[in-house]
Amino acid sequence: MNKIVGNNLKILRKSKNMSQEEVADRLNISQSAYARMERGESSSWASHFNKICQVFEITPEELVKKELGDAVFESLMNTELQTEIAMLSVYRKIIRQYELQIEDLKIIIRNLNKRKN
Repeated sequence: MNKIVGNNLKILRKSKNMSQEEVADRLNISQSAYARMERGESSSWASHFNKICQVFEITPEELVKKELGDAVFESLMNTELQTEIAMLSVYRKIIRQYELQIEDLKIIIRNLNKRKN
């Protein structure tokens, strides 16, 4: 069981683009203790069971599955993709606002230059 959970922890951590240290911090344990869990050398994951599920936003059943299903992995990746798309939309709006401000400034500069002449 330790190996199964360890493999799942590694998949989940990588799908969230987290380091072992980041996960360990969220669980309030050392990085080396977390690394032992991922390698299947420790059963201490059991005492952090609920917190692990919270960190990775999964159900307890998903953590102990023999193989973390493709659907779970796709779901995690899909959430990340949706976040990226939302962020791109925000960035596009910000860029558009700056482009409009630049156009306004160009008009102001043209009008100032006309007044000089």
